[in-house]
Formats: sequence, C-alpha cells, structure tokens
Amino acid sequence: MKKDKQKRGLVLASIMLAMFLAAIEATIVSTAMPSIVADLGGFSLYSWVFSAYLLTNAATVLLFGRLADVFGRKPIFMLGISLFLLGAVLCALAPSMNVLIGARLVQGMGAGALMPIATTIVGDIYTKEERAKIQGYLSSVWGISAVTGPALGGFFVDLLSWPYVFWMNIPLGLLALFGILFFFKEEVSKEKRSVDVAGSMWVVITVSTLMIILVEGGVGIDWMSWTMLSMIVVALIGALAFFFHERKTDDPMMPMDLWHIRSIRYANLTSLTTGMILIGVSSYLPAFVQGVMEQSATVAGFTLTTMSIGWPIAATVAGRLILKIGFRPTAILGGVSLIIGGIIFSMLSPEKGPLFAAMGSLFIGIGMGLSSTSFIVSIQNSVDWKKRGIATATNMFMRTIGSAVGAALLGGILNSQVANAIESSSLPASFSVDSANSLLRKETRELLSQEALLVLQDGLTSGLHLVYMGLLVLAVLSFLLILRIPKKED
Repeated sequence: MKKDKQKRGLVLASIMLAMFLAAIEATIVSTAMPSIVADLGGFSLYSWVFSAYLLTNAATVLLFGRLADVFGRKPIFMLGISLFLLGAVLCALAPSMNVLIGARLVQGMGAGALMPIATTIVGDIYTKEERAKIQGYLSSVWGISAVTGPALGGFFVDLLSWPYVFWMNIPLGLLALFGILFFFKEEVSKEKRSVDVAGSMWVVITVSTLMIILVEGGVGIDWMSWTMLSMIVVALIGALAFFFHERKTDDPMMPMDLWHIRSIRYANLTSLTTGMILIGVSSYLPAFVQGVMEQSATVAGFTLTTMSIGWPIAATVAGRLILKIGFRPTAILGGVSLIIGGIIFSMLSPEKGPLFAAMGSLFIGIGMGLSSTSFIVSIQNSVDWKKRGIATATNMFMRTIGSAVGAALLGGILNSQVANAIESSSLPASFSVDSANSLLRKETRELLSQEALLVLQDGLTSGLHLVYMGLLVLAVLSFLLILRIPKKED
C-alpha cells in the first residue's frame, strides 16, 4: 500500500511537471515575443505565433480526450509530451517567423493532450475525497508557472537569448515522460468505440479559416474580395457540418446534449469570452510596454506577473467562497473584477506607466481565478461521472477557441491601425506593418527618425487602445453571461 502511494506520488509529480510546461508556455513566450520579432522580423505575423499554438490545441483537445478513453491515458499522454517537446526543439531552431509558426502548430498539438488527460489521470488514481486536495496542488502549478513564466522569459531574453525559452522545456519534459513511463500503471478495458476524426477535421477547417479571415481581413486580403468571401463561406459550411455531424455520430467530440444544461451552456460561453480577454492581455501587453513605453523585457514580464499572481490566489479563495456563498455569487465577483480590469486597460496610455498596466493585469487575474474555478464546480456538479470528463474537456475547448479567435481578431485590429497610421503619414512606401519590429528593441528604435518613431508608436498606441476597448466590451459581456448561470444545478 505504501509502495502504491509512493508510485502515485511520483505519477502526480510527473503530471504536475507536464502541466507546468503547458501552463508556463503562454506567459514565457509572450514576454519573449518582442525580442523574437525583433530578431526574426514579421511583426504582421505576431498574433500567428499564439494563434497557431491555440489552433492545434483547440482542434485536438477533444480528440485526445476521446483517444485516451479508447487506448488508455498512458500512451496518449506520452504522445502529447513527445509532440510538445518536438515542437519546442523546432521553435528553438526556427530561422524565420514562418518556421516558428509551423513549429508552434506541432507544440500546440502536444498541449492538446497534456491538460485534459492530466486531469483525467488524477481522477483515475485518486478517490473523490482526495481530489479536492489534489486540485489544490494542480492549481499551485498554474500559480508557480504564472509567476515564474514572465520572470524566466525576461531573464532568458535579457541575459541569454530567446531560443532558451524553448530549450528549457526539454529536460523538464523528459523527466515527466520517464515518470509516466515507469511509474504509471493502468488497466485498459478493450471496448470498441469510434474516434471522431471527422469532427476533429471540421474543427480544424472552421477554426483555421476563421482565424485567417480575422487576421488578414482588411490587411492582407480585402474584405470584399472573392478570396475573403469564399473563405467566409468555407468557415460557415465547416461550422454547420461540425454541428450536424456531432448530433448524428455515436461518439461525438462534443456531445450536443451538454449544451441543453443551462449551467454548462453559460459557463462555456463565458469561457469563450474570458479566453479572448486572457489572450488580449498576455499577447499584446509586452509589445505595448516595450514598444511604446520603451521599457525592458523584464519590466514587460512584471506587468503580466501581477495577473499571474492574482489568478492562483483568487482561485484558492474561490474554493472557500464557493462553500460559503455558492458558485454563482463567486463567479459574479469574478465578473466584476474583469470589468474593473477592462476599465483600467481602456484608460491605458504611455504616460500611465507600467505600474498602471500591472494593476489592470491584477484585476483580470483575480477575475479569471474566481470565475474559472466557479465554472469547473458548476459544470462538474451538473453531470454524472460518465460525462464529467468530456464536460470538463468541452469547457477547456471553449476557452482555447476563445483565446485562438481572440488572438486573431485582436491581432487583426492592431495590424489595421498600424497600417492606417503609416498610410496617413508622409513616411516612405518602404514602411509597412512589419516596420513596427523596430520599436521592440532599443538598438533598432534609436535608428528610426523622429517622425518614423512617432508614427509607429502612435499606430501601436491607437491599435492597442482599440484592443483594450474590445477587452472592456468582452468583460461586460462575460459579466452578463455569468448572470445567466442558474442559482442551482439543472
């Protein structure tokens, strides 16, 4: 018994290590992105570094969940770690932005297996009474990764070089891989079940087409062109095909009957909008702090760290609040905090300084911690054991889709504003959206003429102001959706 508990502890440590890699990815890469773009070029592709990762993550999260039910958790989890590490190596070696984006597609596939299967394994090896304590351990992983991510990103960029952001994954990932290989034992029941490959393909087609529309619309592709119109048609057909396919198939990626449960429906819709808020802050705040406020990568990392500190603390407090006042009032408090954060960001300007930006991040983090914990409790209380895994995976899927669409939509807004600022100025025709690369590094910034510096910074400022006004709208929408969550489970 003692030996089994010891092995269980080693399995948990391996799971937490794998989760740490997936969790730290967003903040550490966000902090390094200005330096990556300054080195590789391609500012117009900035959002695709995040969108590519989130695209394959979103497209595979439900499929990997289904594969784990059919073939067992162990082989699919190990496949996820292997894909994640392969993507990390390719990212570190990337000679151009296009290659980096391709490598992020591979890394995102791996992450699609890590998060849902890690949660499932914990459910398999721990009793219902033990899971609450273990959930606290898993929450601490998010807290540790969120706090250390920006700091590590700033450290690698300022003292070493950006590829180390990806190289650091290798030794930690191998430890997690060997831990699962040697210590996790499972019995897989031989059950004939189909894998929803068709559903996964429709998700890839729909989401990828939608993101190209949002990123390139009005910038690389004219809104009224035949190319754009045909892509809109493809996205609509893909979405409808996915919906009707999921209603008919025996083992769907996303069971549609889950959406009939009101608490799940509104928790998932809110996860979609909060996913957009999350990516809006973590992706573009470092670019503003470095490119417009002219601060270092370390300072840019600090402005994200406050969100990272607020989230796990609020998530821990939420666990106690839910027991005292219920999940709905706790989620409402989270919605209020999101609105406060959105208001602060809508007022952000270069003169306000990084501390003001950090305060906005803190309130967004508190809002995410309170609301996301409430959603998990609400969802898991609304379904029985047989549907708990897929219900949780569906919620993860919706947040990931929100982040993917948010990165693309907000990136499109930013690119359009920078392009408009350049076109309305007297700068030479050689200047483009990619010229904003020069703002992200002190040496290249000093080479710009005063006029070019002002035009590019004004374009970046006006673009990010629109992005953060969009965040405020999303925060208000999230709050209204939270109000629709029922007081008791359906």
